Amino acid sequence: MGLLSQGSPLSWEETQRHADHVRRHGILQFLHIYHAVKDRHKDVLKWGDEVEYMLVSFDHESKKVQLVLSGEELLETLQEKGERTNPNHPTLWRPEYGSYMIEGTPGQPYGGTMSEFNTVEDNMRKRRKEATSLLGENQALCTITSFPRLGCPGFTLPEYKPNPVEEGASKSLFFPDEAINKHPRFSTLTRNIRHRRGEKVVINVPIFKDKNTPSPFIETFPEDDEAAKASKPDHIYMDAMGFGMGNCCLQVTFQACSISEARYLYDQLATICPIVMALSAASPFYRGYVSDIDCRWGVISASVDDRTREERGLEPLKNNRYRISKSRYDSIDSYLSECGEKYNDIDLTKDEEIYEQLLQEGIDHLLAQHVAHLFIRDPLTLFEEKIHLDDANESDHFENIQSTNWQTMRFKPPPPNSDIGWRVEFRPMEVQLTDFENSAYVVFVVLLTRVILSYKLDFLIPLSKVDENMIAAQKRDAVLQGMFYFRKDICKGGNAVVDGCGKATGSAEQAAVAAAAEYTLMSIDTIINGKVGAPPLPAPCALGTSRLRLTALPTSCRKGYSRG
Repeated sequence: MGLLSQGSPLSWEETQRHADHVRRHGILQFLHIYHAVKDRHKDVLKWGDEVEYMLVSFDHESKKVQLVLSGEELLETLQEKGERTNPNHPTLWRPEYGSYMIEGTPGQPYGGTMSEFNTVEDNMRKRRKEATSLLGENQALCTITSFPRLGCPGFTLPEYKPNPVEEGASKSLFFPDEAINKHPRFSTLTRNIRHRRGEKVVINVPIFKDKNTPSPFIETFPEDDEAAKASKPDHIYMDAMGFGMGNCCLQVTFQACSISEARYLYDQLATICPIVMALSAASPFYRGYVSDIDCRWGVISASVDDRTREERGLEPLKNNRYRISKSRYDSIDSYLSECGEKYNDIDLTKDEEIYEQLLQEGIDHLLAQHVAHLFIRDPLTLFEEKIHLDDANESDHFENIQSTNWQTMRFKPPPPNSDIGWRVEFRPMEVQLTDFENSAYVVFVVLLTRVILSYKLDFLIPLSKVDENMIAAQKRDAVLQGMFYFRKDICKGGNAVVDGCGKATGSAEQAAVAAAAEYTLMSIDTIINGKVGAPPLPAPCALGTSRLRLTALPTSCRKGYSRG
């Protein structure tokens, strides 16, 4: 989960005093990296997945299921037996937000050969088997997006009661601080988000109503005025970062051959994010209730929303610089490639000084505005030992801001002085119950990147429509009932990375009219599997199968993909 520095965490007040220092030096660190590797080409495809797990205890006699708060101990043992003993160990393990969570990745990145697709499920099985072998009796390693009873009394083992006091990290009525990972980053993030916001985070999820649901469904909190004001009728109320970051997800990171290819893939995959999110939807349960949504995205977005009342537009700007339309955890706000420029129809709040600085350093305006937009945010954690850094050889200040902008896609510059290339991270997927399902989603997304590049596909639509798709994707049964804006003709006929893209001409109104003719509402079935008729719509799945045939892949590998 992002940058995991070690040291002495500063309070929010101390962190705030150093915010400009972090931003200033974060930009300098980015510039050092950019100028050093902007012309790097020919990097080969490397990629890997991240799977998040929950530790679950089953008391069959009492018919009780709880989350086991032993993630730190399990992680220490896994790392000691794995990577610390053997640098080529097939699995890697990292901490996650919940004390009941761990994150597993392949020990080394997968390469560019198609045959490696067949190894993904096997590696996921190895991870599960490796961690499961260290668990206690009646305990299991589960890939569950949202634990149904998260926040209910006694949901942890050992059991802890929430202690909603100001001195605590979350001040939650439901989520005890003991359920937060003991690494100082996590509790500091929780506390500083609350302090920066000026109040607890507010999460309201619509309740699913059947004949037995009270109407209106109302929860009362007489002991907490803040909760009483924040909760809504017919909604499940939650009040802590743990209700979002304490969920699990599935992510994939790709290394592109160049910065241009990375930007192109970033844009193309951004339009796919809501589609795959709806396909993988796996989180209808919150705080012991059945909700009327299927995805966690809005929950996790609200759980880390550190914007003040001024930044949310509830009060006039006085102490803050910007109105900010989204949480730090949300969909992207601008395309990065020239192809996407004419579809950037969302007002982009950015730090104008940083934007001008980046332009003066020779960075094009699309990348400059992206970075300047990320840097409107404050750092949320800072360690005393990490204030003064060598900007030419370290990137902690850049990553401090970058890694706490949790968007659907992440554009990732190489670390300083490394042979790692420009990367993009695909972040919207919900984790599935089985290794087969998770590997199928991962392979589908990776193969889709190859199809996009090989067939020169174009999925771009106005970014405002992608945002509308993100809202539609979270609705109940969106995968079958939802309609999503998607491009009518996805075949470019030219490689945008190599050939460049035509820029928008004419007025903004003319550009909007032209863009509107390029897309329409479609079902996910049509988007994924295509349609016959006039005009026909090529199917990413069919193109993926065609791609496998063109690579002369052994039949066993093609069958492995087809199983997904």
